[in-house]
Amino acid sequence: MASARKPVIVRKFSRDWCAGYAEAAFGQEDAELEILDLTGKVLRIAWDQVKWVCYVRDFPASSTDSANPERLLHKKFSTRPRTTGVWLRMTLTDGDEIEGLAANDLSLVSGAGLLLTPPDTRSNTQRIYVPRQAMQSLELVSLIGAGGRKRGTAEDAPENQPGLFSSEPDLL
Repeated sequence: MASARKPVIVRKFSRDWCAGYAEAAFGQEDAELEILDLTGKVLRIAWDQVKWVCYVRDFPASSTDSANPERLLHKKFSTRPRTTGVWLRMTLTDGDEIEGLAANDLSLVSGAGLLLTPPDTRSNTQRIYVPRQAMQSLELVSLIGAGGRKRGTAEDAPENQPGLFSSEPDLL
């Protein structure tokens, strides 16, 4: 059974971050993001301070991870992704650029932010939520569709299509 709260790392524009647990389906209907930090305190962060919210596998264990707790080593795809979705490139209001795959649905044009799959799916970060007010520009790089298209078969051909060869051989 899925947990009601997910482990997240919230990166702010001030470059500091906080780790904790956020509701699985939070939105920006509220004026602030509410997370339960690792000590059990409820933190409220205004959405205009949030750069992104990273859903992570685990929290940083050592002080060496304090500079990059999300462990986002790759912010851009090195090759075309193979997963289906919309490949997006965005520039945030602080000038930072990030790429990711988003679902090809109405959340691209409506909603308070975008949920992206990061370029390196083996890193600590599984998903990134970027609030709309944190985006300066958004560029659609490519639409990556599902596997191969289904091709028509001979049974699907219209009846009035002429054949290339007659059914009876010509005898000379």
